[in-house]
This record gives sequence, structure tokens and C-alpha cells, in this order.
Amino acid sequence: MSKAIVLDNNLKANGEIALPASYSEIDPHNLYLYVKSYQAALRANTANTKTRAEVSGGGKKPYAQKGGGRARAGSTRSPIWVGGGVSHGPKANRNYNQKVNKKQKKLALLFAINEKAVNGKLFVVDSVAIESGKTKDAAAYLKNIDARDALVVKELVDEKTFYAFRNEPNSYLVEAHELNGYTAAAFDAIVIEKSVFETLTKED
Repeated sequence: MSKAIVLDNNLKANGEIALPASYSEIDPHNLYLYVKSYQAALRANTANTKTRAEVSGGGKKPYAQKGGGRARAGSTRSPIWVGGGVSHGPKANRNYNQKVNKKQKKLALLFAINEKAVNGKLFVVDSVAIESGKTKDAAAYLKNIDARDALVVKELVDEKTFYAFRNEPNSYLVEAHELNGYTAAAFDAIVIEKSVFETLTKED
């Protein structure tokens, strides 16, 4: 059974909380499908090419049909000509969305959370608050966590804490409703408020 590490207000280890045993049985394919869908939705969809009908020019037949010893040509905008249109090129009307149902989204998040716990990178605190609003204090706050970077999850983000984490390069602050499988998996560690953790792990 995987366990989250409980931290005190100074981010010192102060106990453990067990995650439901069912989390270890979640199929990792749920996370794969969600991450694939999430990244697909981020695509700019700006690639666009012009067909021969959209390229300007080419109204005049470039040379006579016969007598020149060359292949027939009716327009300089043909795809085989330099400067011509593009055959079967990308258009900006493509839909990259990939559907993932609500249950799979939840399972993806729970799997990612459980993986962090298995690796000793899931930390639960009573509250995350940087009252000074200074980035150096946010950096110092996370200094005791042995992690490359951290996702900090707060029930509701206050202004001072937002300013403190805004320019901190090794962390990302989100509210509870913004937490998803992609962000949970992307960071090396997760620091989460106890109230959010309890709501997240409450079994139906």
C-alpha cells in the first residue's frame, strides 16, 4: 500500500497517510490516454498550405500544347511546378481533440498521484501559504523537499502565495480544480494541502 508523507509547516516529515489499496490496481493506460488527449488539445492547429486553386497567378498557359518537346502544362501553379500549390497538404481546419471520458480522467489523476506516493514524492501539508509574497521565501519553503521540481496544490490560491510562486522556476502553483493527470505526472513531486488530498482520495 502506497503512502503519502505528511509534513509540518516547515516541510519536515511528520508522519504518513495511506492511500486506498485500489489505487495500485489502476491501469496505467488511463494516464496514457489522458496525457495524449491533453497534449493533442494544446496543438496550435496553424499549419496551412494552399492548393493550386488558392495560389495566385497561373492564369495563362505557360507554353504551347505541342511542338516544344516538353510535357503538357496548363498552369504554372500546378503542384509539380516550383511555386505551385501543394497536394494533400495540412489545412487549419483539422480537429485534434481526442475524447477521454470523466471516469478515465479521474483514474489518470489517481494513478499519477499513487505513482508519486510509491516513489516517496507525494507530500501532504495542512496549508500552503507564503505571507510575504516573496519568491525567495517560496524557494526556501520547498528547499527541504528532495525533488527536481514540485507541483503545489492549494484549495484556493491567495494573492500573496500566488506572487511568491509566480516566478519560482522549480515549482508550479495550482488550485484544486486545476489538478489533473497531466500536471500530476509532469512534476517530480507534489505538495498538496490536506483538505484537497482528503477530497481527492475519498472513496465513493
